[in-house]
Order: sequence, then structure tokens, then C-alpha cells
Amino acid sequence: MTTEKQHKSGYAAIIGKPNAGKSTLMNRILGSKISITTHKAQTTRHQVVGIFSDDDTQVVFLDTPGVITPKYELQKAMMKTVERARKDADVILFIFDPTDTHPTDEVIELLRSIQKPILLVVNKMDAIDRGKADQKVSILKEKLNFRGVHYLSALQGTGVEELMESIRTHLIPGPPYYPKEDLSEHPVRFFVSELIREQVYLQFQEEIPYSCTVEIISYEADVDIDRISAEIIVNRKSQKGMLIGKGGKAIKNLGIKARESIEEFIGKKVFLDLHVKVREKWREKENWVRNLGY
Repeated sequence: MTTEKQHKSGYAAIIGKPNAGKSTLMNRILGSKISITTHKAQTTRHQVVGIFSDDDTQVVFLDTPGVITPKYELQKAMMKTVERARKDADVILFIFDPTDTHPTDEVIELLRSIQKPILLVVNKMDAIDRGKADQKVSILKEKLNFRGVHYLSALQGTGVEELMESIRTHLIPGPPYYPKEDLSEHPVRFFVSELIREQVYLQFQEEIPYSCTVEIISYEADVDIDRISAEIIVNRKSQKGMLIGKGGKAIKNLGIKARESIEEFIGKKVFLDLHVKVREKWREKENWVRNLGY
């Protein structure tokens, strides 16, 4: 006689340094581009909630911004989401990049203050020798107490299934928190703004990506096409000029690429209207940071 597996649900927070591969792991688990992933650090600003469901499990992932020492209002808001993860999570995934040469002291300090089971997730194993990774792991083990260590490549998907099994053991029996077909609790327009922001990261250098945010002004969904109007908000006039480019070439290119990725995400045609607005020093003003949803 086969006994049915008891249904389990819970929250797992992914914590780590910027660029450790948190968003890539999230996207790999969910099989969907739910967190923006670029090669630049600090791309995740919101606590993107991804929901993994199968027949007998539901894991709600809290994807936190990389742990940093806050320098201005925007970063303070980012660290608040880390605090929320500390409160809500049943299990913490400490995602660690063994190819990173800089110390992880800030993350370790934060994790020391969290009284939750911690799984060490050693990512990017496609890019490092296991022996070298083990040396770094033994240093971490001296500083923190882990319930388990998982070696994986979020990029290639190796080791992810074993990690999911391990997460499951830390969840409590209970019904799902969300409908099984849900992938996130964020509305579609949130992801649209993130996909536009991702293109800004990919196409512009230096300070521009870090001093801009995207606001969806209107979103009209029709049967065969969605019409979206969005504003890219920057800190200074000079940045507006760079974003628009000579004869509007840069903004046109940005619009094409963003529209393509939005169409892929929502699975239908999109008309995208982009504008650039200057809001002097928006990142330093608490009410602006709040108004823009951080």
C-alpha cells in the first residue's frame, strides 16, 4: 500500500552578496524569468516573490536584494526587505559564489543574527574546481552553523533538484498559501517595469542603470495586444540625454529590446511607449523612493 506524501508549504529566503546568482537560481527553479538577471550587481531591488508548486509542495521564495551597507534612501529600503525575509522565512538559503574574491563578512554578520535553519548554496560550480570551492566552504563552516551544504550551478541547473528536496524537509505540513498556478504575487505591470529596467542595465554603462527607475503610467490589455506607456526616471538632465541618444537612437533601441522581452514574458504582442523624465536626486528623497514602490 502506498501512502500519499503529506502536503508541505513554507517560505524560503534567498540571501547573499550582490551578483551571487540569486535571481538566476530563482528563475531556474521556477522555469520562468521572474527575477531580472544581468551581470551588474544590485539589480534586484524589490523582494520578488516566486512561488514553486508541485503536487505535494509549495515553496514561496523571498528573493532579497544583495546584502550591502546602505548609503542612501534607496539602499535603506532594499535592506528592509532583507529584514522582512528574516521574519517570514522558514528556511534561509545563503547563496555563495566561490569565484568571488571579496569577503562575505556583511552577509555572515546578518546570518548570525537570524535564528532560522540555514542551507549553504554554493553556486557557479560550472566555473570553479570542487577542491577550491571546498576550501572556501570550510572557512564559512567555521563562522556559521549550516543545516546542509549544496553545490550547484543555477546557470546549468545541476544540483537544483537536490536543493529543493532539502528545502522541503524544513517546511511544515499544511495547505498551499497561493493558488498552484501562481508564479508570483506581483502584478504583471511590476514585471514589465523590471524588464524595461533590465534593458537599461544591459545597454547603458556606468551610473545610468543605478540612478534610474521605471514607472508604468498606463497598461491597457486588449485581446491581441497590450498597450503600455512607461517613464524611465533619472537623477539628472545629462542622463536623460544619454538615454535618448543622438536623434533618439538609444531610446528607440531600448524600446525595441524591452518590447521583445515583454512579449516573450506575457506571450502576446505589445505596443510600448517610452519616455524619460528627470527627477532631481530621487534616490536620496524618502518620499520619492516610497512613491516609486521601494
